Amino acid sequence: MKSDHTKSRQVILVTGASSGFGALAARALARAGHTVYASMRDTGGRNAPQVEAAHDYATQHGVDLRTVELDVQSQPSADAAVAQILAAHGHIDVLVHNAGHMVFGPAEAFTPEQYAQLYDVNVLGTQRVNRAALPQLRKQGRGLVLWVGSSSHRGGTPPYLAPYFAAKAAMDALAVSYAGELARWGIETSIVVPGAFTKGTNHFAHSGTPVDVARAAEYEAGPTTSFAQEILDGLASCEPPDADVATVAQAMVDVVDAPFGHRPFRVHIDPSDDGCEVVNVVADRIRAEFLRRIGLGDLLMPRDNAATIGRALEP
Repeated sequence: MKSDHTKSRQVILVTGASSGFGALAARALARAGHTVYASMRDTGGRNAPQVEAAHDYATQHGVDLRTVELDVQSQPSADAAVAQILAAHGHIDVLVHNAGHMVFGPAEAFTPEQYAQLYDVNVLGTQRVNRAALPQLRKQGRGLVLWVGSSSHRGGTPPYLAPYFAAKAAMDALAVSYAGELARWGIETSIVVPGAFTKGTNHFAHSGTPVDVARAAEYEAGPTTSFAQEILDGLASCEPPDADVATVAQAMVDVVDAPFGHRPFRVHIDPSDDGCEVVNVVADRIRAEFLRRIGLGDLLMPRDNAATIGRALEP
């Protein structure tokens, strides 16, 4: 393995890459010269057209964009996807945790099971992929885990998105904890934080709805009549006309291509400016100060120990 992957071809796994930010990022990273595995579930069924589209894109643009079956709700599926990539290349350099799902509706009308299912996709899915891939990254002594979060976890939080916001907040907390635990292994953490883009993806169009339709209907009367449309209109009004979802994909490329040890901990891409960046600046500063207070300040930077860890973990 090379001692420095800066601006070299890297092997990248992107979860949830059938559409939206994932598909855009996979293509942008491939155009930047990397070997990219756009992962998605049901590649032989529902997502077969997305697989064909990715292959066509690779051929037309002369890039190394591949697809792999990966259902983040299945540990065997995550294990198999990582094993397939390792069999082909012997290493993985970057994990992009992008898979996620949104729901829209009154918090009360979603069942507890729906909350659990959303948490499973948005949070436990990252844990399954980490458990599949991190042993290899630790063996390498070098790698990057790039989390695609949401400004909703600390910014302005409009109503009717509670299950999604709760899951994204949990995912961010997990990412921050992993950052400290992986730093001495030479594994970097970056969190890309997009704001609400109402155009350019199907994030809102494909969002789930409450199972308890009777309870949801109660919110469509009385003081919350037309509430849903007010929320959507309000979000759209905050979004500048030139807001472009491609900037999120480009942010991921910039993080991946940055030199080892110089990748940003967070990157915000929020044209609507919902305030998340302001809060995160304070939160991340407090985290850094506390780690230094308890003698763990070295966890704020990845240790450059690829060669020594690689030798230590050789079978």
